[in-house]
Amino acid sequence: MHNPGLSAQWDAVVGSSSSSRGHDITWEVQANSGYFHKQRQRKSFLFFRWGRYADNSTRSHKYTPLNFLPYTLYEQFQRFANFYFLLIVVMQCVPAIATIPWYITVFPLLIVLSVRALKDLVSDLGRRRSDKQINSRSCDLLTSGGFQTVQWKDVCVGDVLRIHKDQIIPADLLLLQSTEPHSLCYVETADIDGETNLKFRQALAATHAELASDPVDQSLSSFNGIVFCEEPNGNLYSFRGELRWRGETYRLDTEHILLRGTVLRNTDHAYGLTVYADTKIMKNFGKVIVKTTQVERILNRVILGMLLFMLLLDLLLAVGSGVFEHQVSSRLEVLSALGGDFSASYRGFLSFWGYVILMSPAIPMSLYITLEVMKVFQCFFINWDLKMYHADNDKPAHARNTSLNEELGQVGHLLSDKTGTLTQNHLLFRQCCIAGDIYGDLPAHSDNQKQPLDLSWNRFSCGGLQFYDQRLVDRLVKQRCPLSREFFAALALCHTVMTEWKEGAPHYQAASPDEEALVGAARELGWVFLSRTRDSLTVSELDHTRQYQLLALIDFTSQRRRMSVLVKEPGGDLKLYCKGADIVILERLQKDCPNRESCQRALEWAVWRQVLDQCQTETSQREARLEELHDRMERDLTLLGVTAIEDRLQDGVPETISTLRQAGIKVWVLTGDKTETAVNVGYACRLMDPDTSLLQGDELRQLLQSPDPDVKILQKKKSEMWCTDSMPRDRTRDRTTIVINGLELAELIDEPELGARFVALANRCQSVLCCRVTPGQKAAVVQLVRRHTTSVTLSIGDGANDVNMIKTAHVGVGLYGVEGSQAVQNADFALAQFRFLGRLLLVHGHWSNLRICLFLRYFLYKTSAFALVHVWYSFFSGFSAQRLYESWFISLYTVMYTSMPVQCLAVFEQDVSAEGCMCWPEFYKKGQSLEFFSPQALTTTLLYSLYSSLVLCLLPLGVFQYLTLDFQTLAVTVRSKNDPVLTKMNGTPFRRGTVQRRSSYAVSQGKGFGRLITSGAGLRTAAPQQQTPDPPTTDSHTAQPLPGNAQGESADAL
Repeated sequence: MHNPGLSAQWDAVVGSSSSSRGHDITWEVQANSGYFHKQRQRKSFLFFRWGRYADNSTRSHKYTPLNFLPYTLYEQFQRFANFYFLLIVVMQCVPAIATIPWYITVFPLLIVLSVRALKDLVSDLGRRRSDKQINSRSCDLLTSGGFQTVQWKDVCVGDVLRIHKDQIIPADLLLLQSTEPHSLCYVETADIDGETNLKFRQALAATHAELASDPVDQSLSSFNGIVFCEEPNGNLYSFRGELRWRGETYRLDTEHILLRGTVLRNTDHAYGLTVYADTKIMKNFGKVIVKTTQVERILNRVILGMLLFMLLLDLLLAVGSGVFEHQVSSRLEVLSALGGDFSASYRGFLSFWGYVILMSPAIPMSLYITLEVMKVFQCFFINWDLKMYHADNDKPAHARNTSLNEELGQVGHLLSDKTGTLTQNHLLFRQCCIAGDIYGDLPAHSDNQKQPLDLSWNRFSCGGLQFYDQRLVDRLVKQRCPLSREFFAALALCHTVMTEWKEGAPHYQAASPDEEALVGAARELGWVFLSRTRDSLTVSELDHTRQYQLLALIDFTSQRRRMSVLVKEPGGDLKLYCKGADIVILERLQKDCPNRESCQRALEWAVWRQVLDQCQTETSQREARLEELHDRMERDLTLLGVTAIEDRLQDGVPETISTLRQAGIKVWVLTGDKTETAVNVGYACRLMDPDTSLLQGDELRQLLQSPDPDVKILQKKKSEMWCTDSMPRDRTRDRTTIVINGLELAELIDEPELGARFVALANRCQSVLCCRVTPGQKAAVVQLVRRHTTSVTLSIGDGANDVNMIKTAHVGVGLYGVEGSQAVQNADFALAQFRFLGRLLLVHGHWSNLRICLFLRYFLYKTSAFALVHVWYSFFSGFSAQRLYESWFISLYTVMYTSMPVQCLAVFEQDVSAEGCMCWPEFYKKGQSLEFFSPQALTTTLLYSLYSSLVLCLLPLGVFQYLTLDFQTLAVTVRSKNDPVLTKMNGTPFRRGTVQRRSSYAVSQGKGFGRLITSGAGLRTAAPQQQTPDPPTTDSHTAQPLPGNAQGESADAL
């Protein structure tokens, strides 16, 4: 059932209040004065801008041919890894510490920067193409020769435009005149606020009367009005200004403005003056909030820890180099000569920086860019999943954010809206209560007992009313119940519905399905809403047309939770009709006599109208004063009746919620409905089991105020008892659901300690139902869960009132609902139905989490094992910071040789099939506990890389220790063992003189200490080498033998 709507007759006293005129009305627009505005038009060059009036061009791209290179380099070097390797390149340019040539690091760094720059460039080119497409749209602009077709980008402030039916408004316009009576026009605002209903706008009576004469071109060309209004801003729902024309001043508000991006409907032509080229919708194109995942935050800490560990290793190796220089090199003549006149401490200092360069491959340079590419591929799998495609509305699943894939596999709290998310949001008028009598079908009635209503007397009936109680129809037709007539008059008048006539019958377009259901029910029962203008409402009451003068309309807001309309009846009486949530209306009902004199009402309305006019142009505290004024008017109401509207569950909702609960996900439902409705829906959608007990009201409050912070629920038969952790755990069961309303939530939000206790208690319960909550409270509840738990939160909703909740959660999911697309536009993932959420989390979420975690661990493993080999090799090279691998192999190891295995792992790895993930949702708990990326898993990975580096280095050294092989054979062996791709090489062995052998040349071309260990001179052989005289020249591939026992000493030392 939908929350009840209440209607009431107006009877209130209004007090007067002072106001002040605004002083921020500084934006001046002169109609048909191109010279005035072009003198002040905004211009730009590079990063400099000047001028006041912007042009009408859309510029969502951020790169130009001049700033692309510096801009993209500035963005990319803000990443720690890129900046770190830039410092490594700078150090490699210093010959004294360059253990690796500078181009070895520059090459992979350029690849990473180029791939990222190319990715950004492609995205920016797409935005540029979109900008060009928008800017080249055509519109009609008034010139001295009449209306001419120009492009949007040529429109300037002060131009007069002609808009055709079904055409998009190109700029923010002041409506001057339209082809509809009273210069009324209808616009669709779905592209800016997600609402699919039509809204009406109306020109000033002065401009309508003067500019509607033929020919229109000439009358508009002679229009020389001046608009003074507020500066361009991003507030879509307010506008304050005034039009000065022919010595008169006219007040302007949002009803006179056509915003860019809206579509003109049901109106042949509309004419408007361009007020803003820097439009309100453009002002809302703010920066996108970048969400980071829990795995990424852990990864950043791990990489920082690895960097500190490597720096510590570099320091220890530098100390070893200094000790070696002092203890060994000083006793060897050749080593002393190679060391020069530098001290051991200075050589150790140089070795430290040499090892910093040598160990730099341990920090994964291409990790982040590879991770982004892999996440894009995973998003493609989500978009291509036909099992999440809804054929009824032709909507597939859509991953709008490509950086949160693994978060889908770690969700611990699901916070869901009810109406339109769990339910269909296709509302049916089922029952109503008028003057104490309940009308409509009762639950005990079976379908074969329901007789359709006899509505043959209603020529406006369109059918579709599922209301079965002829008693109400008979009383309305025979006019036996005056209160019933007032009730349906309230339904037909108190709304913002627009009428569209099709085949002689009125069809309604409403801002919300409940409004459409109420107005549609009134139409079927004889109170037919026919049309509206800015100042009137036309209703057919039992086939008698009556026109009401519309004096004021106080719209519905999430804070007010009610709406009111003040009308003047044809007989002259003033009435205020109000509908809204029951808890809001009940506190506003009158306690005394409901009758007041008509003269008193007229006097009160005159005072209220004067105060309202003053508030409209006030700048300071305008909203607060209007709210206070509205609150004083909506008092002492007479209760007319209550409506009951049914909203059915979507297909598959109970099964999905049950499966998610088995996966260990805590499900919270946040709704604006009353408690009874929310509880019934909770049982129907399996949020609660049949034997679940409710914890609410005073019992919940007492429990939260209990001094014992650790409480558990103990159910025994039909009663509830609360016990501490000292009681047996087998007696404790989570068969309790917390039910809390908005007023109680406000207390929890205001008191942090109480909020923490509430979240701790909720985690021990089966589920949570939050009733009568506002959109702001929905977001506050999400923030409360995020603050007091470490689990990942996911919010899902379908309407504009769910946007704050969706943006606040770690992951936001929007549903394509009947209330527009605003929720989808602000979500990270978009679905057509709630039931697809199960597959999104349990299948794609689990797979993505597994793949990303294994990918990161594999990446850390291969880079760490690759770099740590130099640590063990240092014990055999005299701590000389000499590299073991070939220079180009170091450069291409990560970006080429070992790139494909880890990428395939990140894209295709599956531990369980899709069917298995859905059948055994318990697998999902591994992601919630971060089992794939836990400290234990990371520690195991890094320890295994340490072990692998020991095997890669020491095993070849041990095998070749007594063989007469040169050092490049050792290097090739270490390299081939370290590269899982190159070990196969089609079975071709490495032989001396082959291309593979020469390209894998290790340290034989090195300088310093490395020259002592080339061609096997630094390794032991099976037999002692025979002394030979020194040759006159030394080949670059051989080492000079040491005299005497120095040769053996150097071999032992090295």
